[in-house]
Amino acid sequence: MKPNPLSRPQRLAAGFTLIELMIAMVLVAILMSVAIPSYQSYVRRGQLSEAFSTLADVRVKMEQYYQDNKFYGVNSGSTACPTTLPTGAFPVAGKYFTISCELGNAGQTYRLTATGTGGLTTGYAYTVNQNGIKGTTSFAGASSSAACWLTKAGSCDN
Repeated sequence: MKPNPLSRPQRLAAGFTLIELMIAMVLVAILMSVAIPSYQSYVRRGQLSEAFSTLADVRVKMEQYYQDNKFYGVNSGSTACPTTLPTGAFPVAGKYFTISCELGNAGQTYRLTATGTGGLTTGYAYTVNQNGIKGTTSFAGASSSAACWLTKAGSCDN
């Protein structure tokens, strides 16, 4: 006699077991532990570019100002940075950085400093002077003396 296939209890395929779900969660956690820091580094480098482009722009404007006035200050011998640049008075505020100015040598030298103010740029500071010499004074919250603009540890953007 042939057995009736409907008389046996049928096992329903109901989805995933707990072990399968736990393995999937572990795999996702491992992938996220690699992906999130990489993504944050990528976003940070994009935010750092604001400092580099703004410093370069303000430096050009300072040189144009010097060509017109023969000094970098508001007047000859002044220690106050110019207020009539197209960028406005110092400090120049951007989305992620603030640019400040320091004059020296009776208005014949300057140093521009970009200091991180928000996002992932807090703890970063970059400089440039009248000779175009770039520097990093703070990188990821640690003091630095790099003679270039660091974008990631040990890597310059020149």
